[in-house]
Order: sequence, then C-alpha cells, then structure tokens
Amino acid sequence: MSLLVLEDVSKSYRRGSREQVALCDVSLSVDAGELLAIWGQRRSGRSTLLRIAAGAERPDAGVVRLDGRDLAERSSARLADMIGYCQKTLGSPQVETVLEQVALALLIRGVSPSAARLQSRAVLERVECASLANAHPSDLDNGERIRVAIARALACKPRLLVADEPTVGVDLRDRDAILLLLRSLADDGIAVLTSVGDSTGFLGADRALAMSDGRLRGELQPDLAPVVPLRVERHSSSR
Repeated sequence: MSLLVLEDVSKSYRRGSREQVALCDVSLSVDAGELLAIWGQRRSGRSTLLRIAAGAERPDAGVVRLDGRDLAERSSARLADMIGYCQKTLGSPQVETVLEQVALALLIRGVSPSAARLQSRAVLERVECASLANAHPSDLDNGERIRVAIARALACKPRLLVADEPTVGVDLRDRDAILLLLRSLADDGIAVLTSVGDSTGFLGADRALAMSDGRLRGELQPDLAPVVPLRVERHSSSR
C-alpha cells in the first residue's frame, strides 16, 4: 500500500467574482522510499497540490490518505506529525538562532528543551548544516536556507517530506547538493514529494509527473543517473 494517496482531488479559489480552478480530479500515490517530482510552470497547480498533500489545505472534493487514513478525519492530528512540510520562510522575533528555529516544532509538541536541542542538532548534522546551529536565520544564503528548512521539516521524524521548489533561487552547486540530499532521504525510507519548475530539478527522482492547468498530464522520464554535487566540501565544521 502506498504511503500517500490522492484520489480525484479538486480545488478552486474565489478571485472576486471569478472562480479559479487550481486542481481538477488529480490522483497520484507516493510510496515510502520514493522521490516523486511534480513538474509544471507557474499557476499549473503544483504548489496547491503539495499544500493539500501536506495537509496544509483541504481539497474541495476528493480524498487524501496517509497510511490508509483520511487526512480530513478528526483523528488526523496524529497523521500531521507524520508529515514534514518544508516551508522556506525562516525567522521570527522570538527565534534568534538556526538551532532554535529547528527546535521550535518539537517544543510546540511538548518535547523538553534539552531533548529538542539534541534532536535539532542531529537533523542539522543530517542536512550538513551543523556548523550553522548558532547562526541567525537572516544570515543564511539561499542554499543554506533550504537545507535548514528541510532540517526543520525533518525534526519530528516524518514519514512523508513535502518540499515545494526546494532548488529555486540557488546556484548550480547548491542545487545538485540539495537534490542529492532529497535522494538520500528517500533512500532512508522517507516518501519525498517535491515540485520543480524545470527538468533539471527532477534529476535523481524515481518518477516525474507533468502538470498544467490543474491536471496531471503524464509521466516524464527523469534522468536516473546519480546526482553528484559539483564540489566535495560542504558546510565543514570549521565554518
């Protein structure tokens, strides 16, 4: 059984007197350990699809199931803990360091401060950003920001990671390293659902689906060759 299943999902938004269809009868599934990329241009519906898959929005019609259970059920709060939604906006007046930013989701769930710091350091190490633990979020470059956002999404040990355009705005070196990271997370058994704006973004994916006008149009053929970073050294502890 697939970990994530969307069945005939539709979503529309009201724009004044007009209705804009974002998704129309979309169905897909993602298995544990699979990296699935959704390719599409702006306003294709890809971001709406990912928000609904992550439980951040509810569809107007259709069903989203995680591990066989409907995300819309009242008992779905525990299911939400199984989803890591990678949001790239970091920082708040109360959060002064990257470590605090990553630990915040754990503290909200009642994890003790000492355990939250320990888990947060572990996920920062996993995404090769341990040296940034004491940095302020505003001091990060785009590649570092994405990695920290992924770490924050991983803090609660999700079974599904959802990342909307994780390589947008980063240089080629950071892009390949981030794609390699997502591939390695899938290899660890996490289901990874991501969106991309061009074909270079689904290197290393198991599957890539094309999307336009709120509909999935078919499966592309991603390059299955290993994604290799363009530089060896990355976020060394001496930073």
